[in-house]
Amino acid sequence: MFEDFINAMQNFRRNKVRTFLSLLGVIIGVASVIVIMSMGASSTAQIADTFGSSGLDFVSVGTSYFSRRAGRAIAITFDEEFREELFDNISDIKKIWYKNTASGTLSYGETSTSSQLIAIETGYLETYGLKLDYGDFFSVTDNASGAQKIILGSEIAGTLFPSGSALGKYITATISNVVFNFEVVGVLKEQVSGMESATTGAYVPRGFYEKKIAPHPAASTVMVQATSSAKAVKLVDTINAYCTEKTGSEYAVSIQSMQSFIDQMSEITNTLSTMLSAIAAISLLVGGIGIMNIMIVTVTERKQEIGIRKALGASPAAIRRQFLVESASITVIGGTLGILLGAAISLAVEYVRSLAYVISFPACLVAFVFSVCIGIFFGLNPAARAAKLDPVDALADN
Repeated sequence: MFEDFINAMQNFRRNKVRTFLSLLGVIIGVASVIVIMSMGASSTAQIADTFGSSGLDFVSVGTSYFSRRAGRAIAITFDEEFREELFDNISDIKKIWYKNTASGTLSYGETSTSSQLIAIETGYLETYGLKLDYGDFFSVTDNASGAQKIILGSEIAGTLFPSGSALGKYITATISNVVFNFEVVGVLKEQVSGMESATTGAYVPRGFYEKKIAPHPAASTVMVQATSSAKAVKLVDTINAYCTEKTGSEYAVSIQSMQSFIDQMSEITNTLSTMLSAIAAISLLVGGIGIMNIMIVTVTERKQEIGIRKALGASPAAIRRQFLVESASITVIGGTLGILLGAAISLAVEYVRSLAYVISFPACLVAFVFSVCIGIFFGLNPAARAAKLDPVDALADN
């Protein structure tokens, strides 16, 4: 077989233009598949980077938009009883956090900015995965006493304190025309954080909200922490089914999970990439047909060589193998060049689009194997023709 490969390379050298045209279809087909799959993988990676890795094990439960739009009463009250019900009736829950929000204006000196004040329970920010640029998180005592302390997002801190540290400074917050003073105890590090904002968020102890804003409030949002990010996807359906059964309405609550959203977006991207790759692979079939036509011409031109080999004792199987190796060699070379070209184009495109470079190795392998199989498949007919030639007739035709 090695000798057949050497003979194929010599034949390619003698017919350079014909060989190049045969390679071109395979190169374009393989390169197209690599580029499409690589861009799909890069887009999937960008989706994950956009939403970050924080909070992927959290599920957000809130009041349904459709319920509010229809003017219905809230079917479920997010009180302590509801928290206990979730723990008792649904598995894969690690912890449940309650949040409340209030719109307000934050001011320091003559500088002010609008923001949502988010009242949280102790330990929520740390568990969610947000990190501090400097300062401290809220303590259990802060929550129990209703301390008027605040943790600012990086953007808000930069707006109110453009020239220095915000730590230990006192800012005023106007909530429903009532003014409160807060001590800044921490500033969040800027990061991609999914359902929470490390840049524009302003967090206060929920104990403050209970004591100064609304005594014994129901939560506006319930953050359910799953035992793992993989379980969070299933937890969305489980909680939704429980709330639907409890209220008799599928619009009772609105449930979101960053992990399920990322999975859905990745699935859509992968599906599109697969469909486009299948379309690109058609060019490989076209290239295969071109290879078959050229191999038929080659068999016709080399009848004398075939006749001489058969007259010297070469078996039909040896003749068939010779032309199959030659056909497969074209696609092996074309597949290799196509992978290199596809990787280079992917690198250039993703550099221009400022995406992370991700090469899909399974796509490279599949495209390469597919191209080789096409070479063998479309080389079968010309190889079979060569094997069936009668040596006397082959020599007589020349």
